[in-house]
Amino acid sequence: MAGFSDAPFAEALAVPAVCVLTAFLSYFSQFVFSDETLDPGPLTRNESVVFNTLLLCLWFSYFRAVTVDPGRFIFEEQVLDADGRWCKKCQAPKPPRAHHCRHCKRCIPKMDHHCPWTANCVSMTTFPHFLRFLVYANVSLWTLGYFFWQRFYALWETRHMPAHLGPSLFALISLAMTSLVWAVTSLALGLMLITTLQGWVLNRTTIEEMEVDKHERNIRSGSKEWWDITGPDGEKLRFEHVEFPYDVGFFANMAQAMGSSNPLLWLFPLAGNPRLSKTGTGPGWTWDENGFNRKFGMWPPPDPEKLRRAGREGGLARRNFDTELQDAGLSPEEQVEAFRRRQEEDFRRKHKIMAELEEVDDYYGSDGERDSDEEDYRNGWVNADGERLQDYGVDEEAEQYDDEVPIAELLRRRKGATSYNDE
Repeated sequence: MAGFSDAPFAEALAVPAVCVLTAFLSYFSQFVFSDETLDPGPLTRNESVVFNTLLLCLWFSYFRAVTVDPGRFIFEEQVLDADGRWCKKCQAPKPPRAHHCRHCKRCIPKMDHHCPWTANCVSMTTFPHFLRFLVYANVSLWTLGYFFWQRFYALWETRHMPAHLGPSLFALISLAMTSLVWAVTSLALGLMLITTLQGWVLNRTTIEEMEVDKHERNIRSGSKEWWDITGPDGEKLRFEHVEFPYDVGFFANMAQAMGSSNPLLWLFPLAGNPRLSKTGTGPGWTWDENGFNRKFGMWPPPDPEKLRRAGREGGLARRNFDTELQDAGLSPEEQVEAFRRRQEEDFRRKHKIMAELEEVDDYYGSDGERDSDEEDYRNGWVNADGERLQDYGVDEEAEQYDDEVPIAELLRRRKGATSYNDE
């Protein structure tokens, strides 16, 4: 349920609510089945052992999905990749596939979404436990559904018998109530399991699925002016179709997500999970790519509409990294002169922007209101289901281009790169 975490006290109550629901379906149903008047009678010994073993696996997997840390990037004093993304909330580089969670207040490695039902991010480190929880929850529900079917079938077979010879009123009401809750829960968790399994096999997170959808939409509906756009550093970018690079084969995808190439451990409740490297390289910092694109590191692809609008509104396309780096090493008098020079450039740019305001009819509708596409890009892109990245916990304000990198960081990177080249 996208956006559920934004409801007041939702996250604080979600985990206890899941525990109450699980206990109700797990143990109250067994209490109902123990009613001697309800055919075919209490669960057999084997049925009880199997069902409660599944419940034990469910509880343990859920506990780990809630308590395992979703990962935390720790940056030591080292030369960082100057081409990487920057998180203005963490004031640190943002490794590939990472996103800033507005609930966890930090960048999460391979963030899938922030799950309100576990009060935790589904990430590189928690995904195995989240998947195991869904698997055991669904298998337990299917087993419980079989028990319900046995009893409803027995009721149908004895429908012509006098009512006083059948189950008690309490047993009938309890059976109907628990089966109704079971049906709703099974539908919700079944759909969640299907989407999670799909992402597991394709090595694609929920956020990346939205990025793919957005990129495909841009490809289909993009105008010709998009094919040569200006990037955040003022350089020309060629907008092109980019294949999702992290799908490296279904077995490798599944093994990578579970942290083991042994399939016997994938659904084992006591198995571990992938661990984030502490060295700045390796798991969580870099990811294998399938090599279908012309070069590595092309994901996520640039959004030409966002770049174009930001450039028109005075944002991304205006910054000149080389000029800023050069000015940072000038004397105070030279910096003043450079500032005056930039003022003159801003004055000329202002006149250019005023000329571009003639396109206002394209920016606003004929009734003076914004077009829906413009509103989507201003407030965050919306997919076909009306969902935004923020609905899955992403802090969209932190999803910026490289123009947000502070000048001090750029200087440090340039100094580090120069030292490296000298060696």
